[in-house]
Amino acid sequence: MYTLLKNRLSQLADSDFEETLSTSQIGLEKESLRVSPEGSISQMPHPQAWGAALTHPYITTDFSEALAELITPPCDSVTEVIQYLDDIQNFVYRNLDNEILWATSMPCVVEGETGIPLAKYGSSNAAQMKTAYRRGLGLRYGRSMQVIAGVHFNYSFSEAFWKQYQVLSNNSDDLQNFISDQYMGVVRNLLRYGWIVPYFFGASPAVCKSFLKGKKTLLQEFNSNTYYEPYATSLRQGDIGYQNNKEELTGIKANYDSLETYINSMQCAINTAYSGYQELGVKVNGVYQQLNANILQIENEYYSSVRPKQILQGDEKPSIALKKRGIAYVELRSLDINAFDPHGINSDQLYFLESFMLFCLLQESPALTPKEVIAIDENLLLVAHKGRQPGLELSRGDEKITLQDWASELCHNMKPIACLLDRANYCENYFSSVRSQIAAVYDPDLTPSARMLAEMKEQGEGFYHHAKRMSEHHYQYYKNHALSDEKTEFFKKLASDSLDKQQQIENDDDISFDQYLENYFNQSLK
Repeated sequence: MYTLLKNRLSQLADSDFEETLSTSQIGLEKESLRVSPEGSISQMPHPQAWGAALTHPYITTDFSEALAELITPPCDSVTEVIQYLDDIQNFVYRNLDNEILWATSMPCVVEGETGIPLAKYGSSNAAQMKTAYRRGLGLRYGRSMQVIAGVHFNYSFSEAFWKQYQVLSNNSDDLQNFISDQYMGVVRNLLRYGWIVPYFFGASPAVCKSFLKGKKTLLQEFNSNTYYEPYATSLRQGDIGYQNNKEELTGIKANYDSLETYINSMQCAINTAYSGYQELGVKVNGVYQQLNANILQIENEYYSSVRPKQILQGDEKPSIALKKRGIAYVELRSLDINAFDPHGINSDQLYFLESFMLFCLLQESPALTPKEVIAIDENLLLVAHKGRQPGLELSRGDEKITLQDWASELCHNMKPIACLLDRANYCENYFSSVRSQIAAVYDPDLTPSARMLAEMKEQGEGFYHHAKRMSEHHYQYYKNHALSDEKTEFFKKLASDSLDKQQQIENDDDISFDQYLENYFNQSLK
């Protein structure tokens, strides 16, 4: 099962790969809800001091005007990316007016759908499209689902690494085709073994009752305002979280066999009408309720724990960017916000994820069988709801295997990979991070989800009071850590420039919104 991995690892270790292994890049995207001091979702507009959400490179919004999205550029090391996120958050906290950022993935004090404002980006066509798309998401799935926050981990191997790795692989294809094929292998393995992420890093074992709005649930009652599951790791990744609820009815599922099949499956979904969405209406009384009535309005609507990505140019469709320039990086989307760290994620997690990425590249990655696709979804759901349950069994091929045995097996096979990364980066952090997770395999109480429930019990507090206390703690952390004058001026200028750029986009619009949408959707893959 791990023969190819060991062979490839041996080849890497015997070759001059250490320099290129240290040139990979990491980026982070962290979503954070702005809330009132009492914890209710903010009804205030995106702070102008932050800049324009439409055009700012690092500070924008996700679904809601209240759901800030903080984005680092690609960074050369774990230390650098954590520092960059720290700087962005520091600036953000210093320009918040009587609000705080919610420290957990699951929201609280959800006062109905109307209490969740849609993100707004100005009056330009690009801005209207973003808001109409979000209106459609709310219509299709409910707005509450859209304000569940998370952290996205973006990762790319360097071109220098790929050139060496292609030679090592005895491959003579076009380099970009080789890179895309290898990244698709990484994507398939991230799906296969992705359940390990919520087990180790899931941090949403409980939820505020207001989130479910009185709906029937199989979740247990923790106290008068909190539901939970005793062995849950990530309810965000479970069946109360965000997912494409029409997938089973329509038969649309992303095909990860190759970049071409992935693009084709996405195209099928964005070009196939769904009667249930047609009944909702598209343009009603002159206002777009959704961009269209297709299974997916645009590719971004397809929810998956991992995505192959390419940097977009202008109003380019994601599928066209991938078709033209191949895969540039992989986005892992299954990380909960780590409420025990002010950054929402810590360096130990990132060192482990880097080792996991290299494992997923080196490990054999055949096409996913229909049976595997089902098992991937089932395993993720089981770990989300029952991951710490003693003796929990997952599906692997035609057999059942305990989570503990499988996780232990994976981590032990990652140890030599971590050692290789340590050598390449002149540190011991990678091996240390894998060792930390091995400890959590055998002692689930070390996981963030277990720590959260233990702390709630110890403090005698429900989810709301726990999350509020952690949010206030992080607020104080940033208030006590000054941002240098140089960095403050840097972010102020970015904010000012982004506002100017938004104004310029609005001034330059010279076609109707209807025509803009038509042009966008008429982009051809050929």
